[in-house]
Amino acid sequence: MIMRAGRRGDCKTGFAAPTVLLILTVLLAGCSHHRKTANKVPPTAPPVEETYPAPPPSPPPSPSASNLPPSRIPPTPLPPGGVSAEDIRYVNSHPPLLTEVGLATWYTAPYKGRRSANGEVFDDTAMTAAHRTLPMGSLIVVTNLTTGQWAAMRISDRGPFIEGRVVDLTVASAKATGVYRAGIVRVRVDVYQTPKPIDSGGRWCVQIGAFHSEHQAIKLKSQLLSKYPDASVIEFPGQENSSFWVRIRPQGDNREQAELIASKLKPAEGEAFLTRLD
Repeated sequence: MIMRAGRRGDCKTGFAAPTVLLILTVLLAGCSHHRKTANKVPPTAPPVEETYPAPPPSPPPSPSASNLPPSRIPPTPLPPGGVSAEDIRYVNSHPPLLTEVGLATWYTAPYKGRRSANGEVFDDTAMTAAHRTLPMGSLIVVTNLTTGQWAAMRISDRGPFIEGRVVDLTVASAKATGVYRAGIVRVRVDVYQTPKPIDSGGRWCVQIGAFHSEHQAIKLKSQLLSKYPDASVIEFPGQENSSFWVRIRPQGDNREQAELIASKLKPAEGEAFLTRLD
């Protein structure tokens, strides 16, 4: 019995002692690990650098009157169709700036895609008109003095280059004012808005035509160049191949000089008209 008891005690003591040592070792190792972790200072994280997408490239500067070549006139944009609802409200609530009476006709593009003098493509269906001296984009009302029909429209082209006629209408403008069927009608032109001053500034020239042959136009051009050496003189085809025009642009497109040239000019063929370019 004693031997069995001793064996059981030896067996118990031999198993428990290593187990206790193992547990103590693990606990001590764990405590040491926590102490090392607690005492360790984490490294400072580098600051996060905020990044932003690169800004889009700046658009190229739009052309202006100051940096355009002298021969180019900046286009005058118009509302779709020529006039807007706001234009109609304006003419119904404001007095006109000036009034002109004369003959009106209508015209159409000689070929598809032709550009009007304001730089936009000619449109038969737009409420626009041609005038020799009103600033491009001017808001006007044309009234048929025979029928009383009237319509608002904007200036987008130059003409008519026929003595006694004050305005040329598109097909749409002519139908709205009763000019289309008659062909030529006495009208009143009331001016309501002008993007640029009427009486000062502007870019001016003298236009002569229409010649029936290019040879006649070139001959007149040579004569004018010798008489006005400081002016720019060009000849160009008109709306129809059977007509040619000559244009004199005084230095700086000066209005007073253009008026002086127009008053002294008595071409053997064709007629001279003071015309505003802008």
